[in-house]
Amino acid sequence: MKDKTLDYVLRTTWLTVQKMYNEEAAKFDSTMATGFTLLSIDPEKGTPSTALGPKMGMEATSLSRILKTMEERGLIERQPNPEDGRGVLIHLTDFGKEKRDYSREKVLTFNNAIRNNISEEKLDHFYEVAELINDMITNKRIYEQNK
Repeated sequence: MKDKTLDYVLRTTWLTVQKMYNEEAAKFDSTMATGFTLLSIDPEKGTPSTALGPKMGMEATSLSRILKTMEERGLIERQPNPEDGRGVLIHLTDFGKEKRDYSREKVLTFNNAIRNNISEEKLDHFYEVAELINDMITNKRIYEQNK
């Protein structure tokens, strides 16, 4: 494992997790992206559409496609934002809340399986390393360091 680059391990691990979630979601005619979006929407108050992209780390065009599909499937509805007349709030329908609960259950099952098989100390190190990588990238300490 030591001869593999960090980005290779991160990418292949994420692709494996993504494949697992997509296989589970496909059993219910859904996708991981839909489940992730459902989990990112406040089930009580809704979420401003402009806040979803940054919250999920997605580009607006990709998110727009997902939201359109979700609306067509009856998972969400768009309502005017009472605090901002120009904005739109994304609300979960009852069907969307049901699917959100299912998505949440799958994420918790994955997390519990990992926690039951990896020590708390190793998980703490994993989170610490991930946080440091994110910080280094966010603060441009990888490629901008020589400027």
